Amino acid sequence: MRVIRPFKTLAQVVLLATINPAIAQEEESPPQPLRNIAEITALSDNLAGRQLSIDVTGVVTAAEPSWQGQFFVQDPTGGVWVEYYGNATPPIGSLIKITGQSHPGAFAPIIAAPQWSILETVPLPTAKTVNIDDLVLGVYDGQRVELKGIVRAVKQEGSRYILTVAAAGHRLEVWVPVELIKSPESLIASTIAVRGTTATHYNQDLRHLTGVGIYTTRSEDFEIIALEENDPFHSAIIPIKRVAQHRPGMGSDKRIRISGTVTHKGFGPRLFIQDESAGLRIMSSKSSNINVQDHVEVIGFLEFENHLPVLNDAILRKTSASRQVIDPNPVPIAELKRGLHHGEYIVLDGRVLDRTSRPILDATGNSIGNSTTWLVQGEDLSFTIEYASVADSPIQTVAPIGSLISAQGVCFSVIEEPVELKSVQLLLSELGQIQIIKSPSWLTPTRLLIGLAILGSLLMLAMAWLLTVSKKNARLKVLVNEKQEAQNLLQVANDTLEQKVEERSKQLQVEMSARKEARVQFKAVIAERTRLARDLHDTLEQALTGIALQLETANKLFSTSEKKAQTHISLARRWLSQSQIELRNSIWDLRSRELEQFDLAQALKQSVERLADSMGLKANFATNGEKRPLAEILEENVLRIGQEAMTNVAKHSKATEVWVELSYSDKELNLKIRDNGIGFEAKSKHTSPVNHYGLLGMKERANRISGSFKIESQAEIGTTLYLTTPIENRPATNHLKD
Repeated sequence: MRVIRPFKTLAQVVLLATINPAIAQEEESPPQPLRNIAEITALSDNLAGRQLSIDVTGVVTAAEPSWQGQFFVQDPTGGVWVEYYGNATPPIGSLIKITGQSHPGAFAPIIAAPQWSILETVPLPTAKTVNIDDLVLGVYDGQRVELKGIVRAVKQEGSRYILTVAAAGHRLEVWVPVELIKSPESLIASTIAVRGTTATHYNQDLRHLTGVGIYTTRSEDFEIIALEENDPFHSAIIPIKRVAQHRPGMGSDKRIRISGTVTHKGFGPRLFIQDESAGLRIMSSKSSNINVQDHVEVIGFLEFENHLPVLNDAILRKTSASRQVIDPNPVPIAELKRGLHHGEYIVLDGRVLDRTSRPILDATGNSIGNSTTWLVQGEDLSFTIEYASVADSPIQTVAPIGSLISAQGVCFSVIEEPVELKSVQLLLSELGQIQIIKSPSWLTPTRLLIGLAILGSLLMLAMAWLLTVSKKNARLKVLVNEKQEAQNLLQVANDTLEQKVEERSKQLQVEMSARKEARVQFKAVIAERTRLARDLHDTLEQALTGIALQLETANKLFSTSEKKAQTHISLARRWLSQSQIELRNSIWDLRSRELEQFDLAQALKQSVERLADSMGLKANFATNGEKRPLAEILEENVLRIGQEAMTNVAKHSKATEVWVELSYSDKELNLKIRDNGIGFEAKSKHTSPVNHYGLLGMKERANRISGSFKIESQAEIGTTLYLTTPIENRPATNHLKD
């Protein structure tokens, strides 16, 4: 029967409309109103939930009283369910114009909130001959179709017979009015053709298809093509072992007849019978009066399920034979592994490994009993034992875990691809079929579990204690780490302070050195000015006085002796030239280093060349090593020593050529000045010219820059001056390089 549960609340509509919001946003609503049924059934759940307007015309094809006024309508494009609750259902065959709204329905889109008007009465649409595989998938939901098949079972529900029809390996339900069938039992195994409207059966919660039914209402839509030829209860009895073997006259539309003793009957339609040759599973909905050990005759349709035969849609009759007791057959495990003894009453031994229980529920979900399952380890094979009873509580005392048992029951094998044994189940009809061969030891799994639980509790307590200790240790470790971190930070701060103190000390040392150098430089400037003043006084002033005296004498003699006057004028002219040279040198000494645009070597070279040119000397200047800027005080003093030495050469040496060599090394600066003058003997500091001509000033300058000063001289050969000064750890002068 079709499941009908209307969607009445707005919340349900919104829920269905928002099943997939992303798709709902992407989909555009089709033009409205929808004019044919194909447009309705093509809607997605989201679109159908938008309550699109509908205006179609179609024929009412099915309307059952149990549908509470709801019905199917069909047009040339398809069929659809109309959700209507009322008493004025239009008659079948009415052509109606119907308006309403789209709704997702419980399986497929439907018409909700309908209003219709009957236009006329017309013939029903022609039933389609369809593919059975598409039919069972719900493809033709709401449309009239034609089906041919074999009637497998008949039952009555209200004013309808429900026929179970098998067609091409599928089973469908056909709903036929009672008045169309005179003898329902005679229809079983008959071939029929039926035309009607399809209706889907589905799971309301999952919106899943579960089956398809066909509803027919007219006698012309129900046709019996062929009845069963003979009464199967009058046919020959087939041994159960021969049921699945080749036999003449086999066919899916033919029922076979077997007989045997009922060995097991469970809840539902399943039971087993056994004859002298084998056992067989029977599926029958009409076995309420059959009990275990009854001798019965059975007719039914042979089918195969999981590679094993089963007699389906069976009808059982008790025979006049007395109740028979079949002894269980001990079977080798190897034969069970080969798939033998399915459906037979056998006995198996093994040790119980586990036990589980579950309730048995009917179709409405109510408990009708309890099923107990034991997991047993046999010889090279594990199997299960199942016992179903109407007791409300599970069985606890029979076959305790760990016991060695012998169980009698019907073997139910499960075979899977590729025809291999998957599992073996032993079905019990009563608890007495289990016998305990050996009770379990005191150390049962239950007691073992209890012991393990106690041990686990102790271990948990120990772990808790260890965790507490570890937390305390962790806290102590954190404290130690914090102290260590504080100590490290203190050490870092101390190191930083020491570094800053060291840096500041270096800065102070540099500043003190700079101040000291500034003082030294200032003293040098004062000394230089004093020297220049003394030189000007001793040379230029005396020269000017002498010139004045010579000019005055020449003036007096000019009137009496012109020749003598010319002599005094020439002498004054020589003194004037000499004074001019001395004045130029003094002016050169006073020039500021900030006005220099060359380095030490260049300055010394120009000074040498200028003085040599003024005195008529030939000057040779050479530089060795990598020239680089040096400390200002060092460059200043070296330059002044060189100038003073050249002045002495020009004044006193009577040299014609002078050689100056300035050498740079990694750690020292060397100055060498050599001339080819008359020289002198440097043996006595009292008599030597070393103490004259500014040589003491050069020595003082050399000491000022921590240098060594030496003079070598030989009479009539020349004089050589050596100056060596360290250049390490002195700040460089900030002037341009070459």
